[in-house]
Amino acid sequence: MTRFLLLLFFSSIAAAQVLPLGTVVPVMLDSPLNASKSQSDKKIEGRVMQDVLVVGMDRIRERSRITGHIVSATKLGNSGSNLAVKFDVIQDRGRRISITAALLAFASDNAVSDAQSPINLTSDRDPMTQWTTRQVGGDVVARSRGTVGSKEGISGTWLGGTSVSIKLTPNRKAGCPDGPGYEGEQAVWVFSSSACGVYGVKDVKIESTGAAAPFGNIVLSSPRNISVRGGSGWLLMAVAGK
Repeated sequence: MTRFLLLLFFSSIAAAQVLPLGTVVPVMLDSPLNASKSQSDKKIEGRVMQDVLVVGMDRIRERSRITGHIVSATKLGNSGSNLAVKFDVIQDRGRRISITAALLAFASDNAVSDAQSPINLTSDRDPMTQWTTRQVGGDVVARSRGTVGSKEGISGTWLGGTSVSIKLTPNRKAGCPDGPGYEGEQAVWVFSSSACGVYGVKDVKIESTGAAAPFGNIVLSSPRNISVRGGSGWLLMAVAGK
């Protein structure tokens, strides 16, 4: 019995994995967020929207589940609000991968939808593999050629569907400095190489990305009540710390 319990203990340790520093994970959050209604510790859930290659472990598959929780929801004055969230675990093929994540970019469900629609309205009659689309942040995907072009001249690859691989471009002024994760191409889904900040949500800004202590605590703020529908896009990057 003791031997069985020890085997069970060590197998659970082996099954527990931690996402390496600098790994980018594009996520669609299924859970709606509302600062006036959300309660601390409420669970939030989403999906990984593209296969993610990970150094030292098997790739994370598209549509793997990611879960987190509301850290706090705070009312500011008569109408303002702060909303803090934290992502905790990715579940893929029976394994649990711990994640401490900072937020690079956040996009509304409408911005996510726009990035998956053709730029030229007449091209909606063409096969999706021939569409030209514009990523959140401005990069252009030429699906017929399988290429992605950024404003900075960086090129990436369209991998099919909504999967895009491209090297990130640091943007210190917007809150996305250089560091681990900027060396090679990353899975970005509908986001651009230089995507940083908030897209498609009026009067909301990223107060804290979660890249500094308290690590992983992503704080959104607004002079209004923060209300985000399900289907929003989150471009996350694994950071150090717990």
